[in-house]
Amino acid sequence: MIPFKFSIAKNPSEALGLIHPHAAFLAGGTNILDLMKEHVAQPTEIIDLGRLPLNTIKPTATGISLGALAKNTETANHQLIRKDYPMLSKAILAGASAQIRNMASNGGNLLQRTRCSYFYDINMPCNKRVPGSGCAAMKGFNRMHAIFGWSDQCVAVYPSDMAIALSALNANVKVMQQNGSERSIPFTDFHHLPKDHPEKDNSLKHGELITSIELPKNNFAGHSAYIKVRDRNSYAFALVSVAAGFELEGNSIKTAHIAMGGVAHKPWRALKAEAFLKDKAATLANFTKAANLEMSAAKPLAHNKFKIEMGKQTLIHAFEVALKG
Repeated sequence: MIPFKFSIAKNPSEALGLIHPHAAFLAGGTNILDLMKEHVAQPTEIIDLGRLPLNTIKPTATGISLGALAKNTETANHQLIRKDYPMLSKAILAGASAQIRNMASNGGNLLQRTRCSYFYDINMPCNKRVPGSGCAAMKGFNRMHAIFGWSDQCVAVYPSDMAIALSALNANVKVMQQNGSERSIPFTDFHHLPKDHPEKDNSLKHGELITSIELPKNNFAGHSAYIKVRDRNSYAFALVSVAAGFELEGNSIKTAHIAMGGVAHKPWRALKAEAFLKDKAATLANFTKAANLEMSAAKPLAHNKFKIEMGKQTLIHAFEVALKG
């Protein structure tokens, strides 16, 4: 056990005043405590956010606001989410276990670290854990790892289901800075590809606090889907997942919003498939062409070539489910 100081913040300003380079925020604790148990993270101080008034889910003039400290279960089962953002509800309920969803916060969900086994094993080299030490997964067992956007520094994938749907929904992340000012980060810019700095998962600066996730209104609630393929039906991370939403005019796809999970270091926005499907007829032939086009850029590793065909079939299936509504 590594000794640490435990502090309780009563409001966002107090939390931001307490944070320092060797401290960590605690929301639901479903990831940070695992990291501490494995000695991957060793903060000298934990700052409890549980008393902060950031757990409200409410409609806004432009959509809906999800409090950063609202629990995943509460979010997935909220009447407005189930009605207007069913893709998000399905994605959250596909993740983890009921017990974890009851504890996990919305903001914490976005900040969870990779589940790469080499990252969690402190005896193995990992550039994400110790920059410059190497990537054991590159030449190790990489069945679960990335096929898009990886670099020779890191081939890990991002584990969240919720974030895949948020990417397809064009969400924005509201953040409070230590000087009290706020900024909004488009979801597509929130998470990073590894490039030369795989230790940087996202655009947050140390000391910034997520206050809410803002969802814009959409026109595809009735034609959306979240499909997750995994080794077993529960308690497993995605091999491939797809969030898809269509705005239709008759049988024509006016716009498509598509994101993939289990394939990259961040939620992978399927921009090639989106561009192809725009103004196309919603047919199996076009779904197949869009899936083939998106997966054509995949670069598999030694043990995950199967993800290319799995990705194609999962995309097509998600498109068919979204079309049926």
